[in-house]
Amino acid sequence: MKSLILNILIVFTALELFAQKDVKKGWNLGVLPSIAYDADLGFQYGALANLFYYGDGSQYPEYLHSIYAEAAYTTKQNGLMRLNFFSRSLLPGYKLFIDATYLPDAMSDFTGFNGYQTIYNADWCKNNSDDYLSRAFYKYKRNMFRTSADIQKNITNNLNWNVGIGYYIFEVNRVNINKLNKGQKDSKKLPNIDGIYDKYIKWGLIDENETGKASFPYVHGGLTFDSRSQTSAPTSGIWADAFFTYTAAFGSHSEYNNLKFNANFKQYISLGTPRVIFAYRIGTQLTMSGKTPFYMLCNHNTLEQKRAVYESLGGSSSLRGILRNRIISNGYALLNTELRIKIKEFNIANQHFYIGINPFIDAGMVIQPVDVNEQEIIEITKTTNDDVNEYFDFSKSKIYQPHVSGGTGLKIAMNENFILSVDWATYFNSQDNDKKSNIYVKMGYLF
Repeated sequence: MKSLILNILIVFTALELFAQKDVKKGWNLGVLPSIAYDADLGFQYGALANLFYYGDGSQYPEYLHSIYAEAAYTTKQNGLMRLNFFSRSLLPGYKLFIDATYLPDAMSDFTGFNGYQTIYNADWCKNNSDDYLSRAFYKYKRNMFRTSADIQKNITNNLNWNVGIGYYIFEVNRVNINKLNKGQKDSKKLPNIDGIYDKYIKWGLIDENETGKASFPYVHGGLTFDSRSQTSAPTSGIWADAFFTYTAAFGSHSEYNNLKFNANFKQYISLGTPRVIFAYRIGTQLTMSGKTPFYMLCNHNTLEQKRAVYESLGGSSSLRGILRNRIISNGYALLNTELRIKIKEFNIANQHFYIGINPFIDAGMVIQPVDVNEQEIIEITKTTNDDVNEYFDFSKSKIYQPHVSGGTGLKIAMNENFILSVDWATYFNSQDNDKKSNIYVKMGYLF
């Protein structure tokens, strides 16, 4: 890890293309090999670039335009191809967000519905365990393409209205075992058995219509309040939103029209100095009407596509240290808290850097569960020779029990906006993961 961080620092300073001697003006390009690590996705390799335009520098550290491009793949068969554009001045008086992202995922995580109502059997995925079934047991194939265009207009002071449109294309199926086994030694080949995805189909928890390809246009709109001191690393202020998202569906998938409501509140509080910031985020996503296919319950709606992935509870974008998508439900609540401390600031080659740490605690819980009929499941699992007690805990208190994790992070930032993040996290309940130490190497703060 030390050598990785050192190499990244060298790249930070060496690839200063189009940057002005005074980095507060003009164009500034940060280029990196997209070498990252996610406890859920594995090692990532590829390339990324972020081009900022600061104009005459009067708004620094804010920028007028940002163009971000990334192409990468991970050792756990997860891909990322993304092009993102943001502008404060292309449309006078409006902020413009445009994004196109393709995320192929041969081994997407799925442990079931409603958090702790689903029992996670970690030994079934460990090939050194006597109970080993397959490391793909809690996986399924989910390829997603998303494109979106969003605008924001100021109403008064820090209050804005937001509207946007987008389009999803999904391809969903069981894990392609034959493809993953190609070229592998016999000892590393995956057994061709039913995983949790296959079992949920047999038990009627996933409809046959929720497999294959499907497309979903959507529209959303709402209000945002933004008094943050800056965008990438605020030292004070509040960011809050409330919005509705309507997702349409057609043809054989027409039953999956749905309306969702989201609300988020983030605050950044300086503890006597801008070098020490307490930051927290509270959020919720609720299904107001309609039905959502299970693979879209993994999506967390947002008015601005600032990241490639906005997933439901669990993983690097929500609950660090907890399995990706561990909590899948119709509605949930989320809390993230961080103490952000700058421990060193310095300049290299006319670029401003700082190194910081951020201990954190994350928590989330189900507040709107997916309907899982206990008696029906008990009767169905009898016909499939499955022990229902190995898969479900039907105690209602389990559904609403919070999932909590914690850890600490390291931040290396250039010019306040290009921020390398290395987070270490662990779970507080063994039902949420089987790894006590989870590392995430990403770009930017979580929120």
